[in-house]
Amino acid sequence: MDLSSVKPYVFPEPLREGIILARPNRFIMDVLLDGQEVRCHCPVVTRIGNLDLAGRPCLVSDSHDPKRKMPMTVEAFSLDEPVDSDKQWIGMNQNASNRYVEHFLHQNAFEAITGPVSDLRREVKLGDSRLDFLVNDALYLEVKTPMVQIQTDIPDRIRRLPDKPFNSTDRAMRHLRELARSLEDHDRAVILYCLYYDNFGFRYYHGTTYDEVMQTVQTCHDAGVELWQADFSVTPQEVSLVRAYPLEEW
Repeated sequence: MDLSSVKPYVFPEPLREGIILARPNRFIMDVLLDGQEVRCHCPVVTRIGNLDLAGRPCLVSDSHDPKRKMPMTVEAFSLDEPVDSDKQWIGMNQNASNRYVEHFLHQNAFEAITGPVSDLRREVKLGDSRLDFLVNDALYLEVKTPMVQIQTDIPDRIRRLPDKPFNSTDRAMRHLRELARSLEDHDRAVILYCLYYDNFGFRYYHGTTYDEVMQTVQTCHDAGVELWQADFSVTPQEVSLVRAYPLEEW
């Protein structure tokens, strides 16, 4: 499909640009926004590429919901400098990824994966898991937004944080195994890795459980689970789908 004809996901209002001051814990980012320090929600539950993001430009959305403790959410950050006029953004809202994918599924933008979409269901129970989409009652589609590694060139000026052991892969591996079992009564099962920036290709993180992860992935792939990657671009106005392709290495 020619993706130039696909409509982007447009934010309800343009995102506001600020500067990240600190990440006190995994749920919070303090941001300098219009000269004021604002406590914002951080939508990434893991580390973000082992990077110290203090001083990095960011894009922030405002829910305008007075009931929320932190109405604002950090949606993206940049490895460019705050003074740069043409920043490249790295989308980081893992919670919104399904929303973006659903937007493009309704336009058949993932036709290479799904074929024409006539029926789409969200949050479908499968075994002990809830998988993200069931397409045409034949294809389970699980969306992942990896952030433990930022898989692009990192400028030397960006400070790295000390390495920490990372082995919280249980949920992801459970989903893989559920997808493999789904092929007993469904035609296809796909994991779609979504990267919201210009990258050099998804690879699994070399963490403390890497060998176990790779064995599970290979077993499930051999059983018929398909691994795909989708690349998106993020601006203050919108999210666009750039490409989608099957993974040949992982």
